[in-house]
Amino acid sequence: MALVISRLLLLIAATVLLSARLSAAHAAIAWHDCPAGSVAASVGGFVCATVNVPLDYGAPGGATITLALVKHPATDLSHRIGTLFTNPGGPAGQGTVQIPAWIDFFPAIVKARFDVVSWDPRGVGSSTAVQCFSSSQAEDDFLDGNADFPATVAAEPGYAAVWARFGQRCAERNGELLKHVSTADTARDLDRLRELLGEPKLTYIGLSYGTILGATYANLFPDRVRALVLDGNIAPSAWRATPPADPSQSISQRIGTAAWTSKTLDEFLTLCGRVSTARCAFSAGSPEATHAKYLALLARLRQGPIYLGAKTETYTKIVGQLSEALLLAFPHPNEHVPSSSVPGWVGFSKGLEALWQARTAALAKPAPAGAADSAPASYAGPEQALAIECGDVPAPPAAAFPALAAIAEKREGPIARGIVWGDAACATWPVRQAADVYLGPWNRQTAGTILVVGNTTDPSTPYQNSLGMASMLARARLLTVHGVGHTALLNPSACANEAIASYLTEEKLPPKGKVCEQDASPL
Repeated sequence: MALVISRLLLLIAATVLLSARLSAAHAAIAWHDCPAGSVAASVGGFVCATVNVPLDYGAPGGATITLALVKHPATDLSHRIGTLFTNPGGPAGQGTVQIPAWIDFFPAIVKARFDVVSWDPRGVGSSTAVQCFSSSQAEDDFLDGNADFPATVAAEPGYAAVWARFGQRCAERNGELLKHVSTADTARDLDRLRELLGEPKLTYIGLSYGTILGATYANLFPDRVRALVLDGNIAPSAWRATPPADPSQSISQRIGTAAWTSKTLDEFLTLCGRVSTARCAFSAGSPEATHAKYLALLARLRQGPIYLGAKTETYTKIVGQLSEALLLAFPHPNEHVPSSSVPGWVGFSKGLEALWQARTAALAKPAPAGAADSAPASYAGPEQALAIECGDVPAPPAAAFPALAAIAEKREGPIARGIVWGDAACATWPVRQAADVYLGPWNRQTAGTILVVGNTTDPSTPYQNSLGMASMLARARLLTVHGVGHTALLNPSACANEAIASYLTEEKLPPKGKVCEQDASPL
């Protein structure tokens, strides 16, 4: 009896000690009002913080870097479950900006029962950031028209040379940081944040690139997985170019972004042609006529820019923007959210029609622009995404890109050319493999089953990636959404939201083979 009591007292003491440690850890993050003018402050209901973490987890007593955090506290404290961490994607998506802007997309019960926490990953945004120039204007001046892809063969050498020099400039200005912004390092940061917030296991939503981050975490820390939602997936085989992926292709080709962005554009133009201009402003009365109108608009842009007020719209600029415009097929649920105006496909069609109407103003001069805002102390340039992606994923040699882009354009149209050339900077990036990159395996047994979610017509992370993710993870359940747009969370399906909320709050998985529909057509 004495032995039982002794063991019981030891257990109680251990429990009290653990509770004290967790409370102390939780208190280690000093939450405060978010900076005035930030999206989080404008939306309301958020608090902010910063945390220091090791630059190199292999040398934890060495240099540190800072992570910027944001939190939306649970609104039902009597039923609070814990902390839901979330990454908005990218790579280099700023959680402190995007999650406040997107908070209305989260199911109400999830916001009620979880503190929703996000952060700017290392190298990004308001965290210790990779920056290669003193300002965004200095960066624009350096690129000198090469921010967009080369539209002609003659422009290709200059484009490649500028981005090679860009990488050299980044190496000169960022030092050791470039070696330590891998997805694996960010997964270790996520585990540190989990510990600081007193969570014994991780509850998480990862969107797009955030799915690779989630899968990396699950395989680095398999015993710490409670519930992970991976929405809009990148298959690990595509990210790391392991079989069955083809290492001679660029990352967008391996994922399937180039092909499926073109297919999604076809879907948009077909749907647009089937409805009136009241529902799709760019409609020409039939799918065939609307496709022809789109091609005519591109042909006009190849001849020279189109002026829209103070804006000068060029061929490469518009083709590049098309792939972004197709991602969110539905309008944002809160039109008053600053810095997150997402018009959906209806608004996208209005933008195309405005270009079409202005196409005859070939010789018009743009209206004078207003005074430019002073350059911010920090900015989020393309180097932040490049630093993460190029250090993580294999890239073909620079000499391969002209042929890869030409083949993509022949098969899938001009939008594919732009996407493939967007990967070329990695061929000459100064850090070709980060110091602590995760190479696998991807099938370690996790404490909880992971929920993998994929839209059937996702332009950026095509559905086959969700199939690949579900098959590679040791414990996963696939939820299919029959619909368009990038990720299920940002292209609403009440059915999918209900399944995700049930999984997060009750750890209840949807039935095998579950298929959800989106709430409505985007047009």
